[in-house]
This record gives sequence, structure tokens and C-alpha cells, in this order.
Amino acid sequence: MNAPTHDIAQDGSRVKHWWIYQGPGTLAQRLERLSGSLPPWRRFAGTQDPSYQPPRSGAAWEETRQRGLGYVPDGTETDAVNTALYLRRPLLVTGKPGVGKTTLAYSIATDLGLGPVLRWPITSRTTVRDGLYQYDAIGRLHDANLRQLAVEHRSRSVRRATRPRGAEPASSRTASIASYLRLGPLGTALLPQEQPRVLLIDEIDKGDVDLPGDLLTLFEEGSFEIPELARAAAHHPQVRIGTQDTPVPDARVERGQVQCSAFPVVVLTSNGERDFPPPFLRRCIRLHIEPPGRRKLEQIVRRRLDVSPAEEPCADLIQEFLDRRADGDLATDQLLNAIQLRLSGAWADPDDHAGLLATAMQQLTGSPRQ
Repeated sequence: MNAPTHDIAQDGSRVKHWWIYQGPGTLAQRLERLSGSLPPWRRFAGTQDPSYQPPRSGAAWEETRQRGLGYVPDGTETDAVNTALYLRRPLLVTGKPGVGKTTLAYSIATDLGLGPVLRWPITSRTTVRDGLYQYDAIGRLHDANLRQLAVEHRSRSVRRATRPRGAEPASSRTASIASYLRLGPLGTALLPQEQPRVLLIDEIDKGDVDLPGDLLTLFEEGSFEIPELARAAAHHPQVRIGTQDTPVPDARVERGQVQCSAFPVVVLTSNGERDFPPPFLRRCIRLHIEPPGRRKLEQIVRRRLDVSPAEEPCADLIQEFLDRRADGDLATDQLLNAIQLRLSGAWADPDDHAGLLATAMQQLTGSPRQ
């Protein structure tokens, strides 16, 4: 007889034995499966820095938890996430606005305790370097000028008088460069750590046409160079710089190189505004999220608002939401907004019902409905 391949959760859903995200067992057991599932071609040589740990408290982690706990994944979504975890491949999530593409990243980080989500919002002007690190060259030049003025107002020693104007010792130059560098969300995600971080590359379809191709090398090698530090490595091979989590310089960088040890959990979202090149798609696990049906909406309402979806005003508003969505796109948070308003006592007059729907459930596409 074959061994069972899944368990049944308290809510009646199936929990497959191979799942890591939303899977069976304790958090420690699931993280052990995550660490032990590395394919040979996705192992990286970064040396972990025990002094650097992602925050497990504070506003950023609390925001991740609050957003992640309210997400209700279905079996298809959970299968895709776990496939990406086992293969250490980016997860490309598509779907209409408001279906939960972004929130899925927060759900993964919360479920596996991987620290605050590192969010990298993409615009038409975004470059790969924007995600890797920022270098405040103008700020450094300004401070250097102030230091030079201070030197000129002090009594000059013979040693200073013979040094070329504006010159600094090599170690001082290196230290000043490091203090003006800070890793971005992508750079922070590639730091060598015991457990992967969750990196959300949000709305990648809004980026330049070359951006997906520029990311391919990073996704394959899991490393990058900071030229400003590499050039000074002979004088100061190890420095510490700030990260996306904090400007405090607590991340160690050796000779200007950052090499991951655990490839990050990369979630890329797209609203389908353009297609991606085949080499990029080949390296991604793809997931398309459909708008939630009634059962999933009821689960979301119960989890996010802690109310019974069968009671008023939830039941009527869920049906109104489904009816109005048939004429044009609606986002799930619009339903949550409408229910929250009614639970708070707003729009309570029966004569205000149409006004509530027109205000809180206005279609995102299609002809406006009264």
C-alpha cells in the first residue's frame, strides 16, 4: 500500500507532505527541509557572516507579519511557491491588480519566519544597480570639502604642507567610501545568510525592456561586485556597510564582493503589461493568480477581519462584490474596505447602501456601475 501523500488541515484543506511553505511539521522542521533541498546547480559559496542577522522585531517585521497572516493561498499557489523553493528559482506571479500578488511574498516570509520582506518597486527608470546598492557620491564630496576647510583653518604641520592639497591616507579614503554606501533590497537579499530572505521585485513589467535580461546573471551567479570597494580592497579588504534593513554599517563585505550562500526567495510580480524574453522565463517558476471565488473570499474575510462571512453585513456584501466584479475588475481589498465600513457603523442607513457600493466598490476597469 502506498504511503499517504498529504494530511487534512483543520479547515479541511489538503496539506501535502513535501510542502515547505504552508507544509506540515514545526517551523524548524520545514526550515530543515528548505536547507536540505538544494539542487547541485543552485549551491553558492558565500561565507556566512554570523554578526549579521535580519531583524526579527520592529516595525518592518510587524508589517510583514500583518500583511502575510491575512493571505489565503490555494493549492495551486502553494504548489508553485514550493516548487520555486525546492529549485531555488524566482517565482514570476501574474494576475489582475488586487488579486494578492504582492501579499503572497509577505505570506512566504511570515510562514517561514524569514524576516521582513525586501521590497524593490520597479519604475521605467529602474536599473539593476538601484537594487544592488546606493552610493552617495555628492554627500561624500560635500563632507570632504568640509573636512578640507577644517584642515585649512588648523595650524599646518610640515607633513600636511607637503601632502598634495585635498589628499587623504588610503585607509581614510576607504573608510569614507564605505560610510556612503548602502545595500539596496536586491543587494541585501544576496548577503550570505543561513536562511534566504524574501525579495519582492514589484511590477517588473513596468521596468526597462533590458531589466529582465540584466537580472539573469545575478540570478545565475548569486553575486555582484561593488566597484568602489573593489578598487580600494588592497588598502582595506574588509568593510561594513548599511543594508536595506538599517543604515547601521553591520553587513560585512570582503574585497568589494557580495556572494550569497542561500539564494533568496525571489517573487516577481507583473500585471501583464508586456511579455518577457524566453531566457528569462526559462529561469522562473510561473504562477498566474485568478480573482478569488466566493469560498476564498469568505476565508479572506474570516482571516483578515475575524468575523463570520455568513453573518450580516458580510454575506450580502460578498455577493454584491461578485456581481459587480462581473462587469469590471475589483480588488479584494475593496470588499474588505466595504465590510470594515459597515462593521464600524458607517453607511448603516438602508438608503445609503447604493452609496456605499459606489464609493467602496468602484470598478477598476469596465463601465462604472451605479
